[in-house]
Formats: sequence, C-alpha cells, structure tokens
Amino acid sequence: MPSTPQVLPPAEQAAPDTARHGAGAHITLLLVEDHDMVAEAIRLALDRTDDLKVVGRSLSLQDALRDAALLRPAVVVLDRRLPDGDGIAAIAALKAAAPGARVLVLTGEGTPAVAAQVAEAGGSGLILKAGNLAELQDGVRLVAAGEPAFSKGLLSGALDRLTGRSADPGTRLTPRERETLALLGDGLGTAEISQRLGVALNTARNHVQRVLEKLGARSQLEAVAVARRQGILP
Repeated sequence: MPSTPQVLPPAEQAAPDTARHGAGAHITLLLVEDHDMVAEAIRLALDRTDDLKVVGRSLSLQDALRDAALLRPAVVVLDRRLPDGDGIAAIAALKAAAPGARVLVLTGEGTPAVAAQVAEAGGSGLILKAGNLAELQDGVRLVAAGEPAFSKGLLSGALDRLTGRSADPGTRLTPRERETLALLGDGLGTAEISQRLGVALNTARNHVQRVLEKLGARSQLEAVAVARRQGILP
C-alpha cells in the first residue's frame, strides 16, 4: 500500500501556476527521498531561501507519481535509489503525471554514464549528494528556468556519451538557430543567449526550442551532443 503523502498545509503551499512565474512567487518542489534525515536536511536548505518551497515529500516512486499529479510542482527533486526502483527509470512517468515539471536527480553515483541516462530519460539535471547544499539550490533554480544543471565534471562526460545519437539528415538550421546552438555549446543559458543575440528572452527561448525540435533532441544537453555528432559544432 502506498504511504500517506507528506504534504504541507494548503496555507503554506504556493499555487502551482504562480510557482513558475511572477515577482515574489516560489518555485514549488516535490522532494522524493526515503531517508528521513537526508530529506529533512534538504527541505531545510531549500525552504530557507526566499524563492524555493518544498510543498511535499514522497517516500517511493509510487507515492511520487501520485503526489506529482496532486501537487503539480515546478521541480521534482528525485533520489535515484528508492525502495521500489531506480528514479531515473521513472522520470518520463513523473513528467507525464505533472506536465511542465522539471526533474532534478540526486545521486551518490556521479559518472558520465549516469548523467547521460538522466538526459536521455528527459531529466533536466543531476546533482551529487557529495556536493554542497548551495549547489542543489542553484540547480533547482536552473532547471526551473529550463536550463540543464549537472554537477561539475559531468556535463562534458554526458555529452560524450550522448554523441551516438544523430538527427534526421534532412535537418536544416537557420543562421540564427546556428548562432543559438553555438551559444548552447559554449554552455550559455537562455538568459545569456538573449543578451548575446540582443533579443527578448521569449525570443531566445523560441530559438532554443526550434533548435531542439530540428535536431530531434529532448534537452539542450542532447541538442549539443547531436550537433557535435553531426559535425555542426566542433
């Protein structure tokens, strides 16, 4: 039987649609972690900020699917090893349960292979448990903004692992989309791309989205990997 969801009182929750946008709004989080001490430390670290709010905690993948559908968090912070399975394998189902949610994986196994698995499954990032809590806070903010967030040293390794995937040979990028792709390859986020190109943030997001669609990629990380495989990027 699934456990009772650990959900904060409604008065303390941020509304799901205001959690992603608006001045002063919180980024709402669902924490999926079965160890009480670890979960409490993470919750305190996230809740002490002005812009992050843990609205629920799940003890298993089964509970997480139910809670994600109920709470509609902006970000799911997901432990990899849970009593009922591997968190990476549940990423797609979690995103289906809470459309628009980003998934940030926490793990003690920080290898390029694991990072590539997260990216291939549709996850937005991977943070090592051996890192500091500030890195986790920043990672949550990045993925909530639609940017990838991988612990130091894992991003380039994940790209190398992903370069075996190729796009449709008929894919054609416009000059502006190639500029956008080059900036993604340099590790820039959407806000930085908008500044470099001198366009509005929404315009930059549209450029990035079209690059992903044309390369058949599900994330910025995978788009760069595909482009390197195709020889579009060095």
